[in-house]
Amino acid sequence: MSVAGTRGIRFQPDETPAGALSICLGLQIVILSLAGVILIPTIVMRAGGASESYLSWAVFATVTICGATTVLHAIRVWRIGSGHLVVMGPTGVYIGVCIAAVVEGGPALLASLVVVSSALPFMLAVRLPLLQRLLIPTLSAPVLMLIPVTVMPAVFGLLTAVPAGTSGLASPLSALAVLLAIAGIMLKVTGATRLWAPVFGVAAGSAVAAAFGLYDMRRVNEAPWIGFPTGEWTGLDLQFGPAFWALLPTFLLVTIIASLRTVGGAVAIQRVSWRRQQAVDVRAVQGAVTVDGLGNLLTGLAGTVPNAPTAVGASVTESTGVASRSVGIATGILLVAIAFLPKVLAIVLAIPGPVIAAYLGVLLAMIFVAGMRIAMRDGIDYRKGLIIGVSFWVGTGCQYGMIFPEQVSEIAGGLLWNGITTGGAVAILMTLFMELTKPRRSRIEMAFGTSAIPKIQRFLGAFAGRNGWGAEMAARLDAACEETLLTLLRQNENSEEGSPSRRLRLAIHREDNGAVVEFVVAAEDDNLQDRLALISEEPDATVAEREMSMRLLRRLSSSVHHQQYHGVDIVTVRVAAPVSDAD
Repeated sequence: MSVAGTRGIRFQPDETPAGALSICLGLQIVILSLAGVILIPTIVMRAGGASESYLSWAVFATVTICGATTVLHAIRVWRIGSGHLVVMGPTGVYIGVCIAAVVEGGPALLASLVVVSSALPFMLAVRLPLLQRLLIPTLSAPVLMLIPVTVMPAVFGLLTAVPAGTSGLASPLSALAVLLAIAGIMLKVTGATRLWAPVFGVAAGSAVAAAFGLYDMRRVNEAPWIGFPTGEWTGLDLQFGPAFWALLPTFLLVTIIASLRTVGGAVAIQRVSWRRQQAVDVRAVQGAVTVDGLGNLLTGLAGTVPNAPTAVGASVTESTGVASRSVGIATGILLVAIAFLPKVLAIVLAIPGPVIAAYLGVLLAMIFVAGMRIAMRDGIDYRKGLIIGVSFWVGTGCQYGMIFPEQVSEIAGGLLWNGITTGGAVAILMTLFMELTKPRRSRIEMAFGTSAIPKIQRFLGAFAGRNGWGAEMAARLDAACEETLLTLLRQNENSEEGSPSRRLRLAIHREDNGAVVEFVVAAEDDNLQDRLALISEEPDATVAEREMSMRLLRRLSSSVHHQQYHGVDIVTVRVAAPVSDAD
């Protein structure tokens, strides 16, 4: 009962459609999500060497917790949840580190690491600006790109995970069927049908595998229709041995990056859920990150893979025009119900290794591309390129023991063997060096109006003096900033009557032979730090350079960049020093 192709929003989050529509859309979302929800813990446990009995428990726990946190997002209790249709599921960014944990210490070690790292989202939800500062492109890009690198051995191992005596064509043909189906749909089909590409791909691969006798029908036949998992919970590893401390930094890095992706997802779902565009609800974003922490805590206690928001909710909302919270509640309840249907879970658990490997290969390829996209955001200069490139190759080299293996193995009990840890450490150190050696920013905040001009003049004069510039550069800065302020004030006069009063934050720093001045104007009651932390996730900024005075553009500055968001203006002005003041 999908209504794909609908233009506009039929039901906003606070509107309730007919119960039948909510249930049918919830079922559609479950079908789209279920393969990924079950396959990711299956990949981790099989690649890590966990028993089939424990795998049954891990899948049950994962599906149940994903359903519960999806409901929590929709109902938004206090500051927990986004209040939108957000579908939770295991995230691919955790696959590599979770496999490493299961290999090193079994599910109990995985449980302890996930529980400890789950504290980070709770802290970051309160301090969104801190999250954005931690996740600058030079850190998040190489870490995301290194995730596929660390998982490659497990992927290739699954390709050959077939019973003895199986035809030599069974594995390659099954994997090829998955790749062709997914790639064909993703490359040639548009609209909502693209969401079904992974489902069709896994189904096609499983059909080919069944023809060679690889699909485990016995497991499906023996599974009861209704029941509880037969596996046992292993508890937490509270020994905190060398393996725990070696893997903890990697888990913390990946958790931070997963939280950033949650921020992006929370902004995206808000953008497609309302008929009229509106400013991002910072509280809803914080609530989404808080659910991340709660979900990680629950999955850690259960000994399975952490979950995070998936793209399914926003995609279905965009294609159907239904953003009602009731659909999220229906989706979560259906997921919880399916967890108690072992036969349904067995249909996915019976999928053979080559099919899982091909599906995982596509997923990891998209994670790698996501890292590249972050690297290219806002352009890439030689500094950013150097940090990302060196971090990626050092991480790859350490992951496969190609960089001074004897010496590296002796550092902190093998801490640097993990490519994500090593690459992340290199990115952090290089970024810190760049940040500590660049000129400091000077900031001032005041009411937005003509009364700010004398304060700005004194502020700019002091800045010019500290940087050894003479009166000519001080006058140029003063004129450029006054013209920018007056232009913004003229625009503000045209705003709707009764709009809230606004504040101005001005920041300036030296760059080469000149200065960069940034004006940020926002409503008086806005939490400016939180809004700025989310600006990079907003896709619909209006660049309005043409609105700036031509006199300012031609005579006072080398460039002017004006971006308008919902309720926030950001103007960046670059002013070159006169020849007499230039170094």
